[in-house]
Amino acid sequence: MTRKKVRPTMKIIVTTKQVPDTHNIVGDAMRPDGTVNRSVLPTIFNPEDLNALEEALKLKEKIPSAHITAITMGPPKAMDVLRESLYRGADDVVLLSDGRFAGADTLATSYALKCAVQKLGVFDLIFCGRQAIDGDTAQVGPQLAEKLGINQITNVCEVVTVDEEGCTITVKRSTEYGEEIVKSKFPVLITVTSSANDPRPASAKRMMIYKSIGKKSDAVSYTDSAELAWTRDLPAPYINYIKEWNLESVDADPAICGLNGSPTKVKKIQNVVLVANEAKMVSGDDEGISALIKELVSEHILAG
Repeated sequence: MTRKKVRPTMKIIVTTKQVPDTHNIVGDAMRPDGTVNRSVLPTIFNPEDLNALEEALKLKEKIPSAHITAITMGPPKAMDVLRESLYRGADDVVLLSDGRFAGADTLATSYALKCAVQKLGVFDLIFCGRQAIDGDTAQVGPQLAEKLGINQITNVCEVVTVDEEGCTITVKRSTEYGEEIVKSKFPVLITVTSSANDPRPASAKRMMIYKSIGKKSDAVSYTDSAELAWTRDLPAPYINYIKEWNLESVDADPAICGLNGSPTKVKKIQNVVLVANEAKMVSGDDEGISALIKELVSEHILAG
């Protein structure tokens, strides 16, 4: 009798980022050295990273043995997005935090993430948001794939199928000419667009479990907590603390991290608010609409 080969657990990594809320930019958002003064800005979970996490969670619903690790690079406050990842269903989280990572552009960021991914070990899929709203470069995902030497599929709007045994994934991606279906073997990095899904809300039970979670030095012991004793009846495993890795933890070269490894420098940030200078009423009859169209054509707003 031929015994069916049992495949190891599918390992999924989701890169996340805590970004400034671009709807609430203040005047002192930039430091003199051209880096973002994140301490004075309200922060949110980067929207398309939530879409990336949702795709990973949808995949885990189909393959329950899959394991999702969310990772972010940032200051200690970036733990907030890792807690949010746990609230929604991530199994494990890693904070990549070190003052020497500060001021990183996309090259330095993708290098640090590459080092962290390599420390995590063997993986099958990496899901990233297409881009972050604080830079809109859409470069970190592709650069990370390049540095890892793996396939990449960008602008994915739908995961069509996953063949766990064959170690392949088929997705639909958006292009300037429409949509195309692409298939790739594992490992592969996928960047996800906002049109891919509607991210699920946080789980109330998981919020109760992880609301006070921190790094190992200040973690709550859930196994001894009377308040959370009821969680012992929930499916395991539940992590007790957030892993925090510094530059040495991931064996990164300080010469190509942070500002040292960033050839791109931000010189200026400007908050542009569009305000109408005047309003003009147009009658809703054929004559009024015709006059409006002629005016828009003469101003080259519409093509003639």
